[in-house]
Amino acid sequence: MTTPARRLATPLAVLAVLLVLAVVLNPSPERHRAKIKEAIAERSQLAALLRLGDLAAFVSHHHSLGVASYTTANDKLLSVGAFGIVVVLEPDSGR
Repeated sequence: MTTPARRLATPLAVLAVLLVLAVVLNPSPERHRAKIKEAIAERSQLAALLRLGDLAAFVSHHHSLGVASYTTANDKLLSVGAFGIVVVLEPDSGR
């Protein structure tokens, strides 16, 4: 028979491991900038030729939340990252 404390210990241990992994694998500013450069180059050959991705990555600001991070430029969200994965968001076409 398991005690209530033992039943609670397993989910808490899993949560603690996930929290540690999130902190350790939080993407660095360089990782965000590299993904931004890559995404802009993939979207347009002209942007790749003019190296607009380098410019966007240069003017971006990295923000870390400890377990996740995000990058902004001109108060617009460019990328989000967690657990070692960075996702570059599509630009707003309606503005």
